[in-house]
Amino acid sequence: MRTYHDLPDPPFTTPSNLTIGNFDGVHLGHQALIAALIADARASGRQAGLLTFHPHPAAVLRPDADHQYLTTIDQRLTIFEALGLDYAVVYPFTRATAATPARQFMARLRETLSLATLLVGPDFALGRNREGDVEALRGFGAVDGYTVETIAPQVLGNGEVRSGRIRGDLSKGDVESAARQLGRLYLVDGEVVDGAHRGRTIGFPTANLDIPADRLLPANGVYATWSTVAGRRRASVTNIGVRPSFDNGQRTVEAHLLDFSGDLYGQHLVLEFVAHLRPEMRFPGIDALREQIARDVAAARDLLQEDR
Repeated sequence: MRTYHDLPDPPFTTPSNLTIGNFDGVHLGHQALIAALIADARASGRQAGLLTFHPHPAAVLRPDADHQYLTTIDQRLTIFEALGLDYAVVYPFTRATAATPARQFMARLRETLSLATLLVGPDFALGRNREGDVEALRGFGAVDGYTVETIAPQVLGNGEVRSGRIRGDLSKGDVESAARQLGRLYLVDGEVVDGAHRGRTIGFPTANLDIPADRLLPANGVYATWSTVAGRRRASVTNIGVRPSFDNGQRTVEAHLLDFSGDLYGQHLVLEFVAHLRPEMRFPGIDALREQIARDVAAARDLLQEDR
């Protein structure tokens, strides 16, 4: 997959099927859209491309708000490539981008990407004040030489698969529902940093992760997880929270890797969430905490045997 960090120069000569969006999470709905885009492109001898925005428009338009995302731009690009796209454009989003008239923006895509067909969801809109909804874009395309098609959202359980729904599930600790909508386990990653070493003193050493502030963490609690470090995937139990049995301090992410002993400081660790085991709890003493962690480890071991 070719990746561009602005519109390509020189312009493409091979026509493109294109989709546009933020694609946070690249969930089942996004995947279905991209699969349909690619299938039609292959049948018509066109390129299959995608345009996404970076930074996320919300971060530019509402800079004072707390924005947290399901995926980084690099993770999204990795998934796009695995899905089979020919190219992806990471378009720089600024306030000037937000103020661009929809027809003007689409005309640039027609010129630079040789846009033939745009495939989007039914509630898609772009351009100044979101003036370029599907109906408007079809009108522009009829004059300017491209077509606009839509694909229905994917429905799972009691609702449509959407990034906002996945964020809501994660905020409640429902990592299993999130995984069903993503088509894979939800993950975060970061560097292993020095911690308070309390886990080691009670027999359950942990890797303390420095997770970027703009990554969405599941709700506080204890989870069965997979931890991948140095290319090795290991079963683990992860606590997210403020350590109420100790100091009610800053929120941390601490993973205890089962059947592992070693120094992980400074290494990059990928954490995949399999199941929520219990909420974070305050214990009357270290012995009670140690006994509960042992039960957590046993529960996680059983769950992760089934998840292999």
